[in-house]
Amino acid sequence: MGVVIKVLVNAGALWVAVTILDGFHFDFDDGTIPAFLAIALLMGVVNVVVRPVLTVLSLPLIVLTLGLFLLVVNAVSLAIVVWLSEVLGLGLVSDGFGWTLVAAIVVAVVSWLLEMVLGR
Repeated sequence: MGVVIKVLVNAGALWVAVTILDGFHFDFDDGTIPAFLAIALLMGVVNVVVRPVLTVLSLPLIVLTLGLFLLVVNAVSLAIVVWLSEVLGLGLVSDGFGWTLVAAIVVAVVSWLLEMVLGR
């Protein structure tokens, strides 16, 4: 049950990012909710598989910047999700890495807030 809640939290956080950011948008005409859930599931897989590898490889930079480089790691993970979304035709689009970085910050903050509200 925890995986389902995490996917729903990710989907909600992505929806907030798509709603408030102009350069990070969702281009899908039909089936918006299933596509958002698929992207959220994809984001969960990338966070479990790719993000730890990126974190370990960038550990010296993370230590040097006192953890701020983790924002870049999150943005690269989200950029991979955007790329996979385009390959799979799910409709998540970013207009550049800057928008992806801002979207990663929004997704992280909203996910954190939703998990606090849900008591996780």
